[in-house]
Amino acid sequence: MAAARRDTRGIVDAADLFAHVDFRRREPAVPLRPYLEHYWLIDWDLGRPYASHVVPHPSVNIVFQRLSGQEPFAEVAGVGLGLFTQKLQGRGRVCGIQFRPGGFRPFAPDRPVAEWTGRRVRFPGIWPDADVRAVLGPDDEDVRVAALDAFLLSLGPRPDPQADLATALVDRIRTDRSIRRVTDFARTEGLSVRLLQRLFAGYVGVGPKWVILRYRIHEALERAETGHAVDWAALAADLGYADQAHLIRDFTATVGVPPAAYAAGAR
Repeated sequence: MAAARRDTRGIVDAADLFAHVDFRRREPAVPLRPYLEHYWLIDWDLGRPYASHVVPHPSVNIVFQRLSGQEPFAEVAGVGLGLFTQKLQGRGRVCGIQFRPGGFRPFAPDRPVAEWTGRRVRFPGIWPDADVRAVLGPDDEDVRVAALDAFLLSLGPRPDPQADLATALVDRIRTDRSIRRVTDFARTEGLSVRLLQRLFAGYVGVGPKWVILRYRIHEALERAETGHAVDWAALAADLGYADQAHLIRDFTATVGVPPAAYAAGAR
């Protein structure tokens, strides 16, 4: 099975994380790829506790976890609105499923994705037949990935053109820096702002403005970790901010420190 591309966007101090844990991304089975970004697998054996930090993507995750001193469990993690911090200690394992924005709804069609936002809901209340140990138990990574495939395929995702549209729109925001205003984006796509917001609430879990801002922060975070000097005023303009102060405000509110201080720490 193929490994997914290495993409550190959203991981705060990715180099430090990779120095503490064994972190991999894997591709799902072909029928699942329209819905998923990738699987993410983490194993660790730490002599002392370590805290990882992530600026979440506009994505829902299903996370199978075996943490030190706890019974294995799985949960649905809706889109995280703030910085997510996870304390790791002892020995543990996580097998995660990151859905593409819009890709989770076909697996749970009965409620809008916005109802999951900011929440972490444990099994078995959602899918009582999920076999958590089948995913977390095997040491063979290929077996674990196959178990994740089998779990998702057993849910029989239902094709949904609205989910496809939501995924395409978010992907456009992620890759096109010229998209800066929701009103302009809606007009370009032939939608009213209200319809665009309803689509995002139902299938992404957060609004289009939030998605635009979050991807800006991801790019600023990635630029700060290059180890090179950053022209923050030029980057702010490149990302569509009115000025450098607005970028600094959003970055600090999300990551917890100003971008220049974060970049200095990365260097």
